[in-house]
Amino acid sequence: MERQPFDLDAYIQNITTRPCFICKIIEQDPAYFHHIIYEDDAAIVFLNKYPTLAGYTLVAPRQHREHVTSDFTLAEYLSLQQLVYRVAEALRRSVPSERVYILSLGSQQGNAHVHWHIAALPMGVPFKQQQFEALRMDAGILSIPDEQMSELAATIRQHLAILSR
Repeated sequence: MERQPFDLDAYIQNITTRPCFICKIIEQDPAYFHHIIYEDDAAIVFLNKYPTLAGYTLVAPRQHREHVTSDFTLAEYLSLQQLVYRVAEALRRSVPSERVYILSLGSQQGNAHVHWHIAALPMGVPFKQQQFEALRMDAGILSIPDEQMSELAATIRQHLAILSR
């Protein structure tokens, strides 16, 4: 897929000065539209608006929480991790991949709402371009038409539904 340049400085300016984007997605604010894959009373799953890999997905609790472990009871955390597992498996079944990456990133300075990144590394990517290199936005983001993003979200959603039975 073609990459397009990404203005990392503008992105950083946005995430450090604008309201929480995950809370805005949950509120269904049209200015924060993302392709939602799944949501329930506890969590929301959606495609990354600025993907570096096809199918790059985020999982977040619906409630604004900022610390990846201490803001959750053990039961809440384990429940979210079960969802992260199922989403990762659904993504793996939807996008041919050599490996699926799962990380929790964010900062108190921007993107503070806890969320997990789930990204599928395509087959055949040279080792030097894997891991964090594959996730770097400053190297550009994938240019995926909205229609394809919708189809990808639907495919992941179908696999997730099968895995959730």
